[in-house]
Amino acid sequence: MAPTTETLTAERILEATEEVLRRHGPAKATVVDVARALGVSHGSVYRHFRTKAALREAVTKRWLDRTSEELAGLVAGDRDPDPEARLRDWLAALFAAKRRKACEDPELLATYMVLVGENGEAVGAHIADLTGQLTRIVAAGVAAGAFAPAADAETTARALFHATGRFHDPSYAREWTEPDIETDFTAVVDLLMRGLRA
Repeated sequence: MAPTTETLTAERILEATEEVLRRHGPAKATVVDVARALGVSHGSVYRHFRTKAALREAVTKRWLDRTSEELAGLVAGDRDPDPEARLRDWLAALFAAKRRKACEDPELLATYMVLVGENGEAVGAHIADLTGQLTRIVAAGVAAGAFAPAADAETTARALFHATGRFHDPSYAREWTEPDIETDFTAVVDLLMRGLRA
């Protein structure tokens, strides 16, 4: 094990863990493998993450948070104040982010599907964050008079999230390369918009 010259941080450990998971998969990847990739002892990794489960939870959360952060910028409406356009952009960005992960790094997606199955808390928090973003867009649309007054913006947001599940739930990833997927996505979003309009 070669000594490391960089300061060992949680972020460096998470980056290395992603690479180890990509290389070995979740069943075979160990904390020792992560430590070896960093050139440190496994005890050094455990100083940042007390257990292997805590490390796996942190790497899962980091992966999910990337999508949330990418979408957060669309919520405020800085680029487009029109609520319908903002909602369309947000749904399209969610689909694009998930499809990119599935198509560009299928090994890591498969690994994360296993990790996500182990860590329901991170998934629940991720879904809550995404539906919270949607809730803010819907509430802004109702306030602007673009969307019909809904009984509850949060309920409407959850319905939108579930209605578009085929385009962001990784269990549908195999369908995301089908030739008509964009047409199907647009048709679903158009239908939802017609239902939301005031």
